Parts: sequence; structure tokens; C-alpha cells
Amino acid sequence: MAEGNKKAPSTPKKRRPSIKEHFRGIKIEMKKVVWPTKKELSSYTAIVIATCTFFALAFWAIDSTVLAGLRVVLGVTL
Repeated sequence: MAEGNKKAPSTPKKRRPSIKEHFRGIKIEMKKVVWPTKKELSSYTAIVIATCTFFALAFWAIDSTVLAGLRVVLGVTL
């Protein structure tokens, strides 16, 4: 017999959970979440704002430097 003609065993299809089961699962998972305290939240928020500000200023400085360099090289005036 030829070995290439064998079919792979079929795996049973997973059934989709009902809407009720879906939201029950969400509720169970939400109970596992560890929410930050107000102090932690304000600290994390300050870190995010500081990081965004730093990168915004860094990109602005790099962009301005490159633009100034291009103006010098290309001889463009405003």
C-alpha cells in the first residue's frame, strides 16, 4: 500500500462559546486583574508624560538640526 494516501486524523472543531459564556469568562478574568493604586497610577502617568515630552523634544531638535543642515547644503533661504 502507498504511504502517501493516508489521511491525517481530523481534529474535532472547537465550538464557539455563547454570548453568556463569553461575558462570564470576561468577568472571571477581570477578577484576576490587579489594579494600580492612586499613587501608582499618578506615578505611572507622570512617567509616561515625561517620556513623551522627552521624545517630542528630542525629535524636534533632530528635525530642526537636519532642516538647518539641508538649508545650508542646498542654499535655501526663507
